[in-house]
Amino acid sequence: MAEFTNYLENKLLDHVLRNVTYTSPTTVYVGLFTTAPDDTGAGTEITGNSYARVSVSVTTASAGAVTSSANVTFPQATGSWGTISHMAIFDAATSGNMLMYTELTTSKVIGNGDIFQISSGNLSVTLD
Repeated sequence: MAEFTNYLENKLLDHVLRNVTYTSPTTVYVGLFTTAPDDTGAGTEITGNSYARVSVSVTTASAGAVTSSANVTFPQATGSWGTISHMAIFDAATSGNMLMYTELTTSKVIGNGDIFQISSGNLSVTLD
């Protein structure tokens, strides 16, 4: 992931530097976008046609990075989702807070019957 949202940046700064409690989410979810999200959490997330955010599990952090520890497989599209260009990680399956986001290496058009999948190890979050 390339960017943390303002929400997560503020929570982490307060937690680390001010000893303000931040309870991390039990489960995090990947969402797909047709426009670039921004630090405020805005962007055009896919809706309809059987789209739903999908939970992701990650490896233990090492050298400032984690990677997905299993495939992240979205439901089969029952209509066009458009061209997916970005993804984000959220703290809830619906609504909630966007935590981080990034542009995909390659945009992908998802049409009726397609299944979008991120293979295990191909989603990574790095702090540097």
